Amino acid sequence: MYRKAYQDLKRWKGSESRKPCILLGARQVGKTWLMREFGKREYGNVAYINCDTEPMTKNLFKNDYNLRRLLLGFQAITGETISEGGTLIILDEIQEAPRALHALKYFCEEARGYHIMAAGSLLGVTLAHAESFPVGKVDMVRIFPMDFSEFLMANGEDKLCGVMQSGDYSLSDAFSGRLSQYLWQYYYVGGMPEVVCSFVRKGDLNEVRSLQSDILDAYRMDIAKHTDKTESVRIGQVLSSLPSQLARENRRFIYGAARKGGRAADFEVAIQWLVDAGLVYRVDRVSKVSVPLRFYEDLGAFKLFFLDVGLLCRMSDVPASVVLGEDEGLKEFKGMLAEEYVAQQLSAAGMELFYWSNDRTPAELDFVIQYGSEAYPIEVKSGTNVRGKSIAQYVKDNPGKKGFRFSMLGYCEQDWLTNIPLYAVPFWAVNRHPL
Repeated sequence: MYRKAYQDLKRWKGSESRKPCILLGARQVGKTWLMREFGKREYGNVAYINCDTEPMTKNLFKNDYNLRRLLLGFQAITGETISEGGTLIILDEIQEAPRALHALKYFCEEARGYHIMAAGSLLGVTLAHAESFPVGKVDMVRIFPMDFSEFLMANGEDKLCGVMQSGDYSLSDAFSGRLSQYLWQYYYVGGMPEVVCSFVRKGDLNEVRSLQSDILDAYRMDIAKHTDKTESVRIGQVLSSLPSQLARENRRFIYGAARKGGRAADFEVAIQWLVDAGLVYRVDRVSKVSVPLRFYEDLGAFKLFFLDVGLLCRMSDVPASVVLGEDEGLKEFKGMLAEEYVAQQLSAAGMELFYWSNDRTPAELDFVIQYGSEAYPIEVKSGTNVRGKSIAQYVKDNPGKKGFRFSMLGYCEQDWLTNIPLYAVPFWAVNRHPL
């Protein structure tokens, strides 16, 4: 299984300023597999410790941070001889071992020759509330569900990915039919590694749904385990409302749709918990499409997207016919899935997303991104019918500006707008250059 983040870990290993590495990401996005696979390929041996299931780790960091004692403890638990530079030490579910996070500071300051990685299913939540996080003493790598390009690779389409990675979108238009079929499949399957591997091996859509249900159940159990009853209910209400929130033409999050009479004060903590856990992407509104975008951020209006389009499909009970891409009865769902897909691909590429709307008019720009000294508007269309006035009006009102549209049309360059095929979005995003 190919993961782009593997290259990030290779750069980490080869860096002269390398520090202990923390992998951040939601449960089951592939953090554990990636760490173990990286260790197997790049090191002489791996000392893997799951701090949740290994009882000895509960007290290992309790008394002090004596590194010699800790290294002896790692060896005793794993049975592996640990050498500087030759062994990858993995501390999985590190949030379950008290004070283990803070111990990384001392490995950075006193024993940087040892290569250490750490991860946890709710580590983002832990870090948001940690009192002694080793600021400046760790490197962090974010792990996302597999993007569409990784999905293609998993399906054995290495050469097709090569065509797309070349950036010659006019050439890729020749494969638009094939790529579109894979895109519809990706909408349904999503990018959770276990689900993708099952789909590639068996092509069983029923098993896809079963595995996705298991993942969603695991998320709900995490929520119940790590929050009190009141907050657990509120987090559940936010999650349950996402399909209906995103199915509306205006996808702005409405508190009353999560619970009748709901207000910001009721759900602010719940939403932040979901963001910290990596389960949702929050896209705030800006009052003006101009840099720096954060200067024009309106925290009172935002959209929430789920971390994975396939899981959103499961939450929404979108029928399996979506993989065919031809069911006109799914028109509303396709709009929701296309925008969710774009949010997922751009977020995985490290782009910070905003959107723009105007309360005085129905005009809205689906996404706005900043690159260098420019802000760029993005419109998302799920099919080939691309009639829409918002981005055209924006460009008309802002002479010299240029917009981008993601749709099922082929690549097209115009003075005021560039159309990028939806299946090309992750390749376009990785280039980090909109022009």
